[in-house]
Amino acid sequence: MASIGLALCAIGIWSSLALLGTKVAHLPPLFSVGVALCVGGLAGAFRARDWKLPLLTFAIGVGGIFGYHFLLFTAFRAAPAVEANLLNYLWPLLIVVLSPIFLPGMRLGARHIAGALLGLSGAFIIVSGGRLSPDLSHLGGYLLAAAAAFVWASYSLLTKRVAPFPTGAVGGFCLASGMLSLACFGLGNLASPIPLNLFPADWLFLALLGLGPMGAAFYAWDASIKRGDPRVIGSLAYITPLLSTLNLVVLGGKPFTTAAGLAMGLIISGAAIGSSGGWKARGGASGRRPPA
Repeated sequence: MASIGLALCAIGIWSSLALLGTKVAHLPPLFSVGVALCVGGLAGAFRARDWKLPLLTFAIGVGGIFGYHFLLFTAFRAAPAVEANLLNYLWPLLIVVLSPIFLPGMRLGARHIAGALLGLSGAFIIVSGGRLSPDLSHLGGYLLAAAAAFVWASYSLLTKRVAPFPTGAVGGFCLASGMLSLACFGLGNLASPIPLNLFPADWLFLALLGLGPMGAAFYAWDASIKRGDPRVIGSLAYITPLLSTLNLVVLGGKPFTTAAGLAMGLIISGAAIGSSGGWKARGGASGRRPPA
């Protein structure tokens, strides 16, 4: 039950990403991501003793967080945002279907697959409005978005596969990932300079991004995945685009459409079906409870 609560906490925080992201949309994505991840990492610096990890574990953490964001934002530059974002939302489905591969002993039930597919259908409607215009000239961008989804799903599952490590280590992952993002931005800026039109309010929104969807959410997600059943949590993850849309409606003044209402029904149904019987799931794949 605690793992479900932590997952919902992460999902709830992630739902603010789109709203906060619109506030810094005029800034280069890798710069925004880099600053926000550094804030998220430094916020956990009081647990810096937890950052001493085996090299493989640290590589998995940084590869997951940095790799996901780098691939996703590169995809947004190489393909239409709607199609790229939809492919990005394959990650909850991938968490479900890859669980038996990454975590021996886990099996997929019909409810896990049905819940994930219903959630994916809802995400398709809410992200695309039911309309897509795929263009093979953007195939490279589509593949990058799908790769980003695979990287995040793999990172989430591998944290259960390696030797248990404290959730405080996520701060180290975030800080290293943020520094890599800023380094990539700096190198790209040398080749093709991009003006930084920073306003005082931008620092506030970047800090909120770092403390929330690119900070606290990662800590909660790590704790949830390591303690709970990834097949159940993957089904619940599709609530993210739904809550994100509701935030934009309530706080951002966006209209609530019929498509959004249909998507809500599909996502809630998928989450209910996929998590049925899983509310009492405890422990990881081996039943171990990782250190906090």
